[in-house]
Amino acid sequence: MSGGRQRFHCEVALVEGRLAERVRVEVLDGAVVGIAAGVPPQSGDVVLTTVVPGFANAHSHAFHRELRGRTHASGGDFWQWRHRMYDVANRLTPDGYHLVAERVFTEMRDAGYTAVGEFHYLHHQPDGTPYGGHEMELALAAAAASAGVRLVLLDACYLSGGVNEPLREEQQRFGDGDAHRWLDRWHRLRDVLSGQGNGLVTLGAAIHSVRAVSRSDLAVIAGGLPREVPLHAHVSEQPAENQACLEAYGLTPIALLAEHGLVSGRFSAVHATHLSTGDISLLGEAGATIVMCPTTEADLGDGIGPAPELQAAGARLAIGSDQHVVIDPLEELSRLEFDQRLRLQRRGVFPPDTLWAAGTVSGYESLGLSGSLGSPPGLRVGEPWDAVEIDTTSARLRGVDPWQLPLAARACDVRATIVGGRLTRPGR
Repeated sequence: MSGGRQRFHCEVALVEGRLAERVRVEVLDGAVVGIAAGVPPQSGDVVLTTVVPGFANAHSHAFHRELRGRTHASGGDFWQWRHRMYDVANRLTPDGYHLVAERVFTEMRDAGYTAVGEFHYLHHQPDGTPYGGHEMELALAAAAASAGVRLVLLDACYLSGGVNEPLREEQQRFGDGDAHRWLDRWHRLRDVLSGQGNGLVTLGAAIHSVRAVSRSDLAVIAGGLPREVPLHAHVSEQPAENQACLEAYGLTPIALLAEHGLVSGRFSAVHATHLSTGDISLLGEAGATIVMCPTTEADLGDGIGPAPELQAAGARLAIGSDQHVVIDPLEELSRLEFDQRLRLQRRGVFPPDTLWAAGTVSGYESLGLSGSLGSPPGLRVGEPWDAVEIDTTSARLRGVDPWQLPLAARACDVRATIVGGRLTRPGR
């Protein structure tokens, strides 16, 4: 993060739910301390054009980027794709992981993502032997610091190869043996990560899925994980996952997590594609976040989740790039709307303010990075100075209503990304 006092002047900026002109932003030690609209620039200001809050990538698997453009020729389903993913996972060393993640995080930054939730489970060596000192996690932290993005490391508990099944050979590096040992490692990791990454790195938590933990593991996690820590989980991505959970426990994945008090305002359900009406009610009543990854869900043929029903029930929506078939927050946001148009056969499912929120404030809330729970999208005093400058003068965007940019702009329109006051131009 950039230290000291900085001043920026924006021709247009999204401020607390509205577009304002001639906006001057004052920043101290990477946080916004003042916003004034309708004022001219002053000497020394960094002059910008159209500025919006930074986008949050609330679900990332950095190493999946290695599969881009390599899994289409032979067709296949999600489960076949997963076996290809395991092969990539088991070839990574800490140094290789750092290189892959640095490239991915840099691509995210240049596309307009200012924060990323890295859903991480490559904890140990391929045979399951622990490293001496959190080498894989530190590789991710160093990669994020190098790229200049804010990282929430969502360290995942991954103990089983399927519901009530042991880890398979290709999954050994994911596991900690039991939930107590995962929690012990999680707490040690939190101490190690403190102060890493120039203040841009924090630790969250994840449950890989109900396939990867037992009922007793969930009880241990619920009792041992600090309640303020953001908690994410893959949920109901595939019908087969739901069926296995129902057969084992008589409950859907969401109902099983809720049974242990894990579905709350700090919880984010990733994908949530195949939900029951009861699941939707549980998530909405809890005020949970749903992290949808439209380009990945389309690539894997997962289906289209009930996003408008979840929002109507009280859940918040956020986005992620997941396997990085595309790294473009604006593409994810437009697909969030357009996929629902195909599903429901009508236009205007989500107003632009919903899309702005899904891309920015709700994603930051999902990662525990914002204290403005439920606030409208936009720059505000007290928040980190994480922002994106969008070029609205191109032949493609000329004449577009800036309020509707989530449906028209793309990553190629990003002119600059600011994270904690540090401004970077794409390709730098």
